[in-house]
Amino acid sequence: MGNSNDILTQMLEVAEQDKKMSEKQKKIVAAAIELFAERGFAATSTSEIAKRAGVAEGTIFRHYKTKKDLLTSITMPIMIESVAPFLARNFVAEVFEQEYPDFRTFLMALVRNRFEFARENSSVVKIYMQELLYHDEMREQFSKIFMVHVKGQFDRIINFYKERGEINDMPNSTIMRALITNIIGFLITRFMIMPQANWEDDAEIERTVTCILNGIS
Repeated sequence: MGNSNDILTQMLEVAEQDKKMSEKQKKIVAAAIELFAERGFAATSTSEIAKRAGVAEGTIFRHYKTKKDLLTSITMPIMIESVAPFLARNFVAEVFEQEYPDFRTFLMALVRNRFEFARENSSVVKIYMQELLYHDEMREQFSKIFMVHVKGQFDRIINFYKERGEINDMPNSTIMRALITNIIGFLITRFMIMPQANWEDDAEIERTVTCILNGIS
């Protein structure tokens, strides 16, 4: 179904291990996650979820009042409590725990890692990006995950390259915002706003890194 970084794979594994859910609930959640990922939240109907899960549509409404309730009450907690921390730790291991000859090489690795992650998980990421706009509590929880698993590593890398004179001596928070804003902006445009455009991905990744470096180095 995907590699160990795949959001859908992780969510399904967590749902399967949840002892609080009945077997029917697990089937409903698994079907919903699969269909949300394949088609998007808006384009998925409860009748399609029921058919995929092998249950009557009324069974879904006995457990969840609406399709939205299914998304927010089950898949969101799975994502926040289990999957996102795992993905954050993987991200740190893949990018921050490696050695790089210079800041540009680190930045290329960072952008390419997030690009590949977004490409592998574009449908699921799209759902959560949309939901983050409307859920304050969810944003706070994702922020906590970043603070616990990623921020310290970001500070360490930034301080290292500041000492080498490759980054201007600005506050680390400013540098992080510049990096995150540019990278997320690129990924949202590439996979959500203009996915059908004639992209030259390798060249665009290079240009993104160059634009960031010209702003902070």
